[in-house]
Amino acid sequence: MTFSFRRTISVLALGLLAAHAVAAETHNPESAVSTVLLQTEKSWNGAQYKPYSAGQPQLTVLKIVIPAHTALPWHTHPMPNAAYVVSGTLNVESQDGHSKKTLHAGDVLPEMVDTVHRGWTGKSPVELIVFYAGVAGMPTAIKTQ
Repeated sequence: MTFSFRRTISVLALGLLAAHAVAAETHNPESAVSTVLLQTEKSWNGAQYKPYSAGQPQLTVLKIVIPAHTALPWHTHPMPNAAYVVSGTLNVESQDGHSKKTLHAGDVLPEMVDTVHRGWTGKSPVELIVFYAGVAGMPTAIKTQ
């Protein structure tokens, strides 16, 4: 064998060994942990979700940061969605005053659909990750006032 052919074989062998080591490490089923944070058919006020709208499904994930001492406008959501509180304390209420809830970092909120509500913050800002399950062209929220 020539020197360059041996070097090529050596480099390929090392590459295959490294790839195998990485694959074994990343595909080890004992290294993955799955925890259900939320599984529900109802929003946080107990209302049952309706069947999905017809159309091309579209998932939207938003990172929302709400400053301290801020009240969001009254609004509705036309589709099911869930918010994960990354940091801060978020208060939510329905406009009719029948439902109120306080959420902290690590909590998950199954949002209301077609019910007017809002959220507000206290002394610290709130960071949320919100997952929307709608259809193409559907807004994630609709301001009511």
